[in-house]
Amino acid sequence: MGHEFELTDVAEVGATPEQVWEAIATGPGIDSWFMGRNEVEGGTGGTVRGAFGGYRPEFRISGWEPPEKLAYGSETAPDGRRIAYEFLIEGRDGGSTVIRCVTSGFLPGDDWEDEFEAMTTGGELFFRTLVEYVTCFAGRTATPVTAFGPPVGDWDEAWTRLGAALGLPARPAEGDRVRIGQEGVVYAVNDQTAGVRTPDAMFRFVRGFQGAMVACHHLFTPGADADVEEKAWGEWLNRVFG
Repeated sequence: MGHEFELTDVAEVGATPEQVWEAIATGPGIDSWFMGRNEVEGGTGGTVRGAFGGYRPEFRISGWEPPEKLAYGSETAPDGRRIAYEFLIEGRDGGSTVIRCVTSGFLPGDDWEDEFEAMTTGGELFFRTLVEYVTCFAGRTATPVTAFGPPVGDWDEAWTRLGAALGLPARPAEGDRVRIGQEGVVYAVNDQTAGVRTPDAMFRFVRGFQGAMVACHHLFTPGADADVEEKAWGEWLNRVFG
């Protein structure tokens, strides 16, 4: 059966179009808000490549109009699966910018609902993180950190455990003040994700599609070592959720 979809996210941010373009159209920029490690070969016909755990997506750029439009997407798989992203950037008077992101594609099979829900909730977090990045960290480059915890059997309990690890009496809620190395604030929450911003990092916790809690962090501390941090966060996840 499968499912055709199109999702749109829009936000006005206190950043210039050039700063937004740097965030969405360069490898270091994407590293600082999306997931995993990324490379961009710019220009129409170029490529956006990612690396997230064992996932290695590659997208062909179909629209490249800096700093106003970026579009890229996957090839259509034999089962019809495909995904595409289009970013439209509009500068406003006073130095602000409107970012519009359209995500579209097709999910095959009769069991597409769970994958669609995970993609939707993850996409909400990624877009909110882009907004936080260009608002609070523009001009800084993050080291991306990806770590996987143990399988989770009870997700209500897992989110409560996360809240306790952040110094809260319950699962995190948007606006909560927390401590995670530094004092921070919960900037985004939905059924499957939570994001925390501190002065030098954005920490994100995601319900993995394979059933584990996944840390997808961005560290703005100069000299942060991804391998060291990923090992440390893997141990942290096992302590909290094991």
